[in-house]
Amino acid sequence: MIIRRTVSAAATAAAVAALALTAAIPAHAAEYSSALKIKGVQYDAPGRDSNECSGGNTKNEYLTIKNYSKKSKVNLKGYKVRDKAGNTFVFKSNHILEPGDYVHLRGGRGTDSDGKNVVYRQNCNFMWNNDKDTIYFYKPGGTPADIHAYTKKAHDKDGNGYIKYHG
Repeated sequence: MIIRRTVSAAATAAAVAALALTAAIPAHAAEYSSALKIKGVQYDAPGRDSNECSGGNTKNEYLTIKNYSKKSKVNLKGYKVRDKAGNTFVFKSNHILEPGDYVHLRGGRGTDSDGKNVVYRQNCNFMWNNDKDTIYFYKPGGTPADIHAYTKKAHDKDGNGYIKYHG
């Protein structure tokens, strides 16, 4: 009997320690206090990749950023998007997102439009890798707004080149 109690006490102590450790480690990526988050990414543009400025398909690679605030407008000016390799895009112009609104940050060249919810990177190179990458999204002061790593195998089960993060 005493041995069982000792084992039971040790097992209970181990279970309590494991429970405390589990509670300390989040089950998902860190959530940042930002109204703007990455809704999803079309990391692999449909078709054969071509970064030609004329006739290429970099405009079909895009990152969707959404304002999840219920009440506040957010200006994208000064926000920064970066990939793991260090390729960076900074929103240099005012682009206001109403509550619940979104913007597609597209590759290629084009005219930014609030009405069409689009901002172009003015760069015909692809930003996101087709196999795996990390998307960093920073507030104007440099603090993280949202970060997501992906691999094609683990996160794109249907193989369509699009990954959804926040609903």
